[in-house]
Parts: sequence; C-alpha cells; structure tokens
Amino acid sequence: MHKQWSVRFYSSAVRDEIAKLPRGILVKYARLTILMETYGPDIGMPHTKFLGKGLIEMRLKAIEGIARVFYAVLIEQEIVILHSIIKKTNKIPKRDLELAYKRLQEIKK
Repeated sequence: MHKQWSVRFYSSAVRDEIAKLPRGILVKYARLTILMETYGPDIGMPHTKFLGKGLIEMRLKAIEGIARVFYAVLIEQEIVILHSIIKKTNKIPKRDLELAYKRLQEIKK
C-alpha cells in the first residue's frame, strides 16, 4: 500500500487561479492530482517534468489548450502547488518561471 501524499496550494490566490482553468484542463488537473496523492509527485512524462532546483511542472493538455502547473515537494510527502499558466507559446515565459522559483524558495525557508 502506498503512503498517501498531500497536495496544498501556495496561497488562496493560486487555488483560485487553478479553479479558473478551462473545464477540460481542470478535469485533467484533478485526475493527475489524484494520481499524485496516491503515487507521489513524479508520475512521469508526458504528465510531469522536472525543471531543476526542485521545481516540477504538471503538463496539461485539453481541447481548450495547454496549461502548466508548477509545484514542489516538501518533506513529509507534501506537494505544494505554486503557480499555473495557460501556454500561448512554446516556451514558458521567464517571469512565470521566476515567480514559481521565488515561491519555491519561500516555502523552503
């Protein structure tokens, strides 16, 4: 039996940001979050990708488009959702990555 993981949000603003994702993307997010609660943060490509320095992205694709949800793992089997974006270009905007890394540093203090 797998030990259960917990998933929490960096802030209520991040929770609200996730709740506003398009319906199809939100359904995929919910499904992958349930998998992560059971099996842990690394459910593998094409669903998750390690970006380095402790930041991981959840890769979501649906009819409405593509989204990324950035998260980190803390001890005690806790996954913290840090930021999300709807992708409009092939590259993740630098300011979004910087924000996710900044929040990662804050939660690790």
